[in-house]
Amino acid sequence: MSPFEVGRDIVSAVKTSDHVQQLQAHGVALADAADRAGLDAAVPTCPDWQVRDLLGHIGRVHRWATSFVGTGRTQPPTGDDEMAETPDDDELLGWFRRGHESLVRTLTETKPDVECWAFLPAPSPLAFWARRQAHETAIHRLDAESATGTVTSFAPEFAVDGIDELLLGFFSRPRGRLVSDPPVSLGLRTTDSDVAEAWTIAIGSGSREVTRGVARGDCIVSGPASELYRLLWNRRDVDDIDVAGDRALLDLWRDKAKVSWS
Repeated sequence: MSPFEVGRDIVSAVKTSDHVQQLQAHGVALADAADRAGLDAAVPTCPDWQVRDLLGHIGRVHRWATSFVGTGRTQPPTGDDEMAETPDDDELLGWFRRGHESLVRTLTETKPDVECWAFLPAPSPLAFWARRQAHETAIHRLDAESATGTVTSFAPEFAVDGIDELLLGFFSRPRGRLVSDPPVSLGLRTTDSDVAEAWTIAIGSGSREVTRGVARGDCIVSGPASELYRLLWNRRDVDDIDVAGDRALLDLWRDKAKVSWS
């Protein structure tokens, strides 16, 4: 079944053009942070990476996304697909910038009714890719900034949209490692007055179920939207965030909540 035949009640309320603007801004900030930190700098939020690894990864992902939107490819990737080759250090930052600019341009210029492969619910393939790449780039912008020692927070509305994508998109799919026997439930609540939102994710022995609008469960986590967004992407600990109930659920999340593209 196509992802455009399900989940229409959980798609983003943010416009595709706004996602493209976010993608553009976070990509520029990512490159600037990488330039300040230097390619050899360690990335604290991705302990196995240096900045060159981060640039190589997101540069390949940007070109990968562009290849689907730009060519109208409707078939999913296969094991034979090859991602772009990462250049040498002296060309790496410029290579990243060019790939990012190409993705932004492709998403801006492509017709809204383009047909191409995608893997999460969305009103259209173009809307999917704009949203996915905005959040992919935003999280990796945070990674690049972590190498400089100073991380910028996310706008609350954008963070809420990212939490929606993560929970109602990635973790509402039937497969994945995030399971628990016996079943447990995790509640999340934003404390920003202008974006008061809540979610409950029930984690069973073989799947997950997400309910939006209420925070209940064995563990309830409350905090600013930006910090919950970072926490759910395993980019921060729970310091300065309110946790009520069984904190072991957060260990389960850190260990099992791994995102894959397909």
